[in-house]
Amino acid sequence: MQEIVIATKNEGKVAEFKVLMEQLGLGFKCLKDFPEIEQPVETGKTFAANAKLKAQYYAKATGAICLADDSGLEVLSLKGAPGVYSARYAGEEATPEENNALLLKNMRMQTRRNCRFCCALAVANPQGKIILESSGICEGLLLHEPKGTAGFGYDPLFWSLELHKPLGEATMEEKNGVSHRAKAIKKLCSQWRKMK
Repeated sequence: MQEIVIATKNEGKVAEFKVLMEQLGLGFKCLKDFPEIEQPVETGKTFAANAKLKAQYYAKATGAICLADDSGLEVLSLKGAPGVYSARYAGEEATPEENNALLLKNMRMQTRRNCRFCCALAVANPQGKIILESSGICEGLLLHEPKGTAGFGYDPLFWSLELHKPLGEATMEEKNGVSHRAKAIKKLCSQWRKMK
């Protein structure tokens, strides 16, 4: 069985990738399997640039095919923030709750609540060459307070225009039908099959 490394320690993301990519018949590892590898500095100005940077870095460090994603929330009224800083919006060691609290604080005077989740994926071979790329977007509105406990990150603040409910109240199956990551993975799986 071909094995790939998913370049994250986020167990929620790993679970999504495993479910959405199971048809490819791959084995999966994640960065928790490589505790000795330090994180690279994410210097990219776009999700795609950071995904490629991470895929190349971890592929070389692990000697395996590596799939990296960079994803986050863009809020129209905040000129696209938190964007590539989504995971560290309230600071390098910020918790999702702290990020959510800062976002709500920064949005308290805003009436336009349009936002979108963006995901960029990149796959690198063990030599660090990018062999696949894809992306996906999920449109929504930013809620005034968290709703539900499902998902992770900004999900409880995100009203999905496709599901007509908060992602924090969506089942994994519902979320995987509309999410930015699901859309990007679907495109990636199609490319992967053609590459065989």
